[in-house]
Amino acid sequence: MTAITEFVSYEAEGDVGVITVDSPPVNALSFGVRAGIKGGIEAADADSSVSSVVLVCAGRTFIAGADITEFGKPPKAPSLHEVIAAMEACSKPVVAAIHGTALGGGLETALGCHYRVASPTAKVGLPEVKLGILPGAGGTQRLPRVVGVPMALEMITSGNPIGASKALEVGLVSEIIDGDLKEGAKAFARKVVADGLPLVKISDQNDKLKEARENPGMFADFRKSIARKTRNFEAPENCIKAIEAAVELPFPDGLKRERELFMELMQGEQSFSQRYFFFAERQAAKIPDVPKDTPLIDIKTAGIIGAGTMGGGIAMNFLQAGIPVIIVETTQEALDNGIAIIKKNYAATVSKGRMSQDAMDKCLSLLTGTTNLEDIKDVDIVIEAVFENMDVKKEIFTKLDAICKDGAILATNTSTLDINEIGAVTKRPEYVIGLHFFSPANVMKLLEEVRTDKTSKSVMATCMALAKRIGKVPAMVGVCDGFVGNRILHRRAEQATQLILEGALPQDVDRVLYDFGLPMGPFAMADLAGNDVSWRIRQGKGQKSPIADAICELGRFGQKTGAGYYLYKDGSRTPTPDPVVEDIILKASKDAGIERREISDEEILKRCIYPMINEGAKILEEGIATRASDIDVIWVYGYGWPIYRGGPMRYADYIGLDNVVKTLREYQEQYGDYWKPAPLLERLASEGKTFQDA
Repeated sequence: MTAITEFVSYEAEGDVGVITVDSPPVNALSFGVRAGIKGGIEAADADSSVSSVVLVCAGRTFIAGADITEFGKPPKAPSLHEVIAAMEACSKPVVAAIHGTALGGGLETALGCHYRVASPTAKVGLPEVKLGILPGAGGTQRLPRVVGVPMALEMITSGNPIGASKALEVGLVSEIIDGDLKEGAKAFARKVVADGLPLVKISDQNDKLKEARENPGMFADFRKSIARKTRNFEAPENCIKAIEAAVELPFPDGLKRERELFMELMQGEQSFSQRYFFFAERQAAKIPDVPKDTPLIDIKTAGIIGAGTMGGGIAMNFLQAGIPVIIVETTQEALDNGIAIIKKNYAATVSKGRMSQDAMDKCLSLLTGTTNLEDIKDVDIVIEAVFENMDVKKEIFTKLDAICKDGAILATNTSTLDINEIGAVTKRPEYVIGLHFFSPANVMKLLEEVRTDKTSKSVMATCMALAKRIGKVPAMVGVCDGFVGNRILHRRAEQATQLILEGALPQDVDRVLYDFGLPMGPFAMADLAGNDVSWRIRQGKGQKSPIADAICELGRFGQKTGAGYYLYKDGSRTPTPDPVVEDIILKASKDAGIERREISDEEILKRCIYPMINEGAKILEEGIATRASDIDVIWVYGYGWPIYRGGPMRYADYIGLDNVVKTLREYQEQYGDYWKPAPLLERLASEGKTFQDA
């Protein structure tokens, strides 16, 4: 065996030259890997003892993508283009042996080989669009030449991988290897030589482009089909343009066009923010004061208190992870209704082809319903998901403390209440934690985990690991009113309400924030969540909100009642402005002595977004959130903040903290100390720094 570089070796195994990439953990395409592959190809080409070449990777995966840490740095030769060109030019057939994942640059590398084989569990894809870029090493030019334009459009603009069986079906791989992958790939390579098969250079293939060349409307139709899903994103459009270039231009010119479109994205703010978020999500899983080797509690069973919308959704996460669940309700009727909704949700997923009937049956076999709280005495974790009332939650936790076995984690799904106070009613406050799921809990990716003053490191580490196990993205925060997500949301809600008192209407505020990139504005979101939820919270705190209270007093709780801030006609989810609500708003303005005025879109945006940024700075100062990027993860995954804007704290860095402070001071002079900039924000702005510097 000859070491080509630190990460790549070459060895003649009989008449097959084997190039092995071994660069843990995912064989990313760093300089050392690129140089090694190119050197290995050159060594194999010059080795008279071999007649074919196999490219294989050690460890758990094939090349899983580019080395993202090299993004934005001066390029080092050889480029991936040069590596691929060397493989295509090799005088001996080169076979890629794929296992694990071949993603991004990994798949582009495989496309540079003359043939590809894969293990049964392998996955391949070009996910660059999820980082705000496009495949930049010929992926947009080669993939359509292999799988056809429609399939390439879907794969590249979605970024979603396909499995080995689908890859075989569409011609992306030539054979699936059961058993030893390297030996199977060597046997395939020998067969290519024995059968005198050609050296297939994808760059020379044009047959699969014929369909698109004869159907000029294909691209326009595809753009329409994804318009809603890709709203405001730049990368999907550039991906489409690059694939159009593959159809319309000779291969070398298509590569040049791909490069132009790639650099346009790479240098833009959207890609910067999406790449920032890639690292932010991974950082959020790390708790600085909880060591990596902290012992975990073994979670084999779970109990859920409450079979309503939240409880049922939470239960589904555990069931889909193969964890048995006991769900508790106070009455049989409520329990039956809750389980029926779980079954209905699963059935809908099966009908859409996103789940098999067998998988649904397996999930439901793990679910037990009961009206007896004692039945959860042996579970490893209990999650309370009843309505937001401190007295009720204290009563439940007092009972859980007496019933549940020693070492069981007692979690609450509260979105606002003081978990220190809840934990204090137990004899095991170190086992109490907040696990704030977002609605619908079986869909939303965020899990805002809330540590109390006494939560143990073991419980925190266990819950962070558990989040990953049940398919959630966790972020650990501290206790305060509303924690991180809702505390910031409250600031936006205050200003949204103030804006409609001063002259805007709900549809004005919602439109501005929708155009900014959010999935919906605050009033449409309130109608979706149910206005009665926040009404109940206000009543519990003795607070009033003239407009919101008046709407709720009319029984207008949102979509579920067919009316809220908007009308929802005939069961539709489409909001329609309602004169009744406008009358309520006009009366509230008059009662408050406010003379209504025209409010610009720019003012609406700044008055909704800047208080969020300011509150985020206060949260960081107080140590409620560990990192500014954790706040961004919470807002992207919990509230639909557009990922191409990175999150509210990343957006503040983009527009400049000095500009944010300047505007806040202007509003402070106009409206009062509500707008006073947070000390951290002022300090960072004065020093020319960003939240990431903090």
